[in-house]
Amino acid sequence: MIHVQSFTFNPFMENTYVVYTDSGSAVVVDPGCSDTAEERQLDAFITEKKLTVKDILLTHCHIDHVMGLHYTARKYGCTPLMPEGEVPVLAAAQRSAEMYGLSYNGTPDTAFFERDTYDLDGEKFEILQVPGHSPAHVAFLHRGAGILIAGDVLFKQSIGRTDLPGGDYDTLIASIKNEILPLDDKTVVYPGHMESTTVGEEKRLNPFLH
Repeated sequence: MIHVQSFTFNPFMENTYVVYTDSGSAVVVDPGCSDTAEERQLDAFITEKKLTVKDILLTHCHIDHVMGLHYTARKYGCTPLMPEGEVPVLAAAQRSAEMYGLSYNGTPDTAFFERDTYDLDGEKFEILQVPGHSPAHVAFLHRGAGILIAGDVLFKQSIGRTDLPGGDYDTLIASIKNEILPLDDKTVVYPGHMESTTVGEEKRLNPFLH
């Protein structure tokens, strides 16, 4: 069985997720922890649940989603996995942090997703290609559990912004309509900001999709 625990971190109110199995294998998705208190909050949950962090996964590389990348990579001994097309975005993270007056500890070594699925202790996640908010944004879908870790593509009655470098409104809308809306209406969408929603709710109520 798959479990999802969310944490809201950093000044951007970004959602970091710990996704884990009954056997205790886990991944950290989009580590946004930006100070010692947030790092301790994340670590305390992982310790309490006796989880083994197998990987750090990135939906995309905007600064709010990678502020804790260096810390979590060092803490859990992982090489973060990211979409290859997000390299320019990650390279700009330091500059983005400075622009917002934020501290950023630098980027560890990273690796790219080598296939369109990710396996966590026998639980298969499909890696959906959903660009538009950023140039190579991905989302992680577990069909059996009915969950989608969506990053900044789709929010509750909203969508990701497209005015940042590499963003494109038409591309984002196409990504949502082609990859997300065909999913089962009961699929729970865990976004990069704000509360969770469902595919069915967004079909009915999201003004950007009508």
